[in-house]
Amino acid sequence: MRRSIASLGGSLVKSRGFSTSSSPEKIVASVLFERLPVVIPKIDPIVYAFQEFSFRWRQQYRRRYPDELLDKSNARGKGDYQIDYVPAPRITEADKQNDRKSLQRALDRRLYLLIYGNTHGSPNGKPVWHFPEKVYESEETLRKCAESALLSVLGDLSHTYFVGNAPMGHIAMESSANVTDSPSFKQFFFKSQVIATNKLKIGKCEDFVWVTKDELMEYFPEKAEFLSKMIIS
Repeated sequence: MRRSIASLGGSLVKSRGFSTSSSPEKIVASVLFERLPVVIPKIDPIVYAFQEFSFRWRQQYRRRYPDELLDKSNARGKGDYQIDYVPAPRITEADKQNDRKSLQRALDRRLYLLIYGNTHGSPNGKPVWHFPEKVYESEETLRKCAESALLSVLGDLSHTYFVGNAPMGHIAMESSANVTDSPSFKQFFFKSQVIATNKLKIGKCEDFVWVTKDELMEYFPEKAEFLSKMIIS
């Protein structure tokens, strides 16, 4: 019985990708830290045309009420308490200046945090653009490792929310023979969201940007296909 349990444990270690050799393959927990849309996205022209058609179609078969009843209902909305609503502009100053350090841009899109600096697996040890990430060491879970990665950048997690305990995706990074000091490792992505703030203090990096999904592909052309499938919008 003891032998069967031992063999089962060994098979689990192999199936999860952990190595028991002297130089095990590293596991990296990365955080896809996003700011959700602030305003409702613009309606696609095709969707708008369909909604207009549906409204006009329903108007043909709507229930008609007596004119006396409609006059009374219309009179209820009149009074001194009426407020003229003026919507805020969808295009902000940060949009006009293409200020990618600001969260006050692309209000109808999701924004993702990228930081610039040294990280595990960067070619020749040079700084690169990457997500907040950390090599797994002795944390209780991989999500705890991801929380530590984001904490090191923000200094506080009070305005963050991690979506679930499981990673949203993973990719195996192979070492390159053309680049020195580029070890192979497995990268697991966790989703976290900005909560109840429009300004965060980003530290422990040389630079940072908040980018949309389309802009994100400019920083990772070699991972564009993978990120496009993992990130919905």
